[in-house]
Amino acid sequence: MFIAMNRFRIASGREAEFIEVWRQRDSRLSEVPGFQTFHLLQGPGDAEATVFVSHSTWDSSAAFEAWTRSESFRAAHEIGRASCRERV
Repeated sequence: MFIAMNRFRIASGREAEFIEVWRQRDSRLSEVPGFQTFHLLQGPGDAEATVFVSHSTWDSSAAFEAWTRSESFRAAHEIGRASCRERV
């Protein structure tokens, strides 16, 4: 098993918006060979920001790396960037 993680600092007061974008995303990960699960965890916050951590589990590091080189990966991340730009 391989675990990939990402960390996000979300401005205080924007947490619910971030979670909603996360829930509404069209990741299509379930169609990717070697993908197992994807989770979002909300960590501590202060007056400036709240920390979120995502982690996905994969059959192997090779499966994860293959996905990061795929057109599916590029498309999913472009949609996420566009969504963030629209909301800022």
